[in-house]
Amino acid sequence: MTIRVVIAEDEAIIRMDLRETLEEEGYEVVGETGRGDDAVRLVRELQPDLAVLDVKMPGLDGLAAAATITSEKLCAVLMLTAFSQREVIEQARDAGALAFLVKPFQRSDLVPAIEVAIGRFRELRDLTGEIDALGEQLESRKRVDRAKGLLIDECAMSESDAFAFIQKTAMSERTRMRDVADRIIDGSLRPV
Repeated sequence: MTIRVVIAEDEAIIRMDLRETLEEEGYEVVGETGRGDDAVRLVRELQPDLAVLDVKMPGLDGLAAAATITSEKLCAVLMLTAFSQREVIEQARDAGALAFLVKPFQRSDLVPAIEVAIGRFRELRDLTGEIDALGEQLESRKRVDRAKGLLIDECAMSESDAFAFIQKTAMSERTRMRDVADRIIDGSLRPV
């Protein structure tokens, strides 16, 4: 699978050279711009795997563009800059950049930086998915417990009978226990 890239670099010669290098290395450059605000728009529209952003750009600087792209979990971000001060590197990290290259960079440094950024992005996306799934499980459990409590209080059921009612209803209706619990909570379902 070809990795798709958006380039945002305000110096046209560097942008052109970067495009050529990326294409020679087997990447597909799907969009390019010299402005940070356009970079965010292109990333939203084109959904690349990676955005290569210069730190200093008109419209919106690369740090602000990176912060937007990473907060929306759109793609991996690799920052380019002519400045190697620790403060700039820390700002790039805080903006969500997953890799960083100082200009002028060597061609041999570009591919590893890209692969690190994309690998980290995929790991973060997978972890986010796991966290969301765990949150969903916890919310389901809370609702089932609340429904059991209502059945215990209002229908004088034991905890095991209340759980069995929710479980059997879900199985017979081929639905989730959470959906049955929601109906118990909103008062539309009670044992006959």
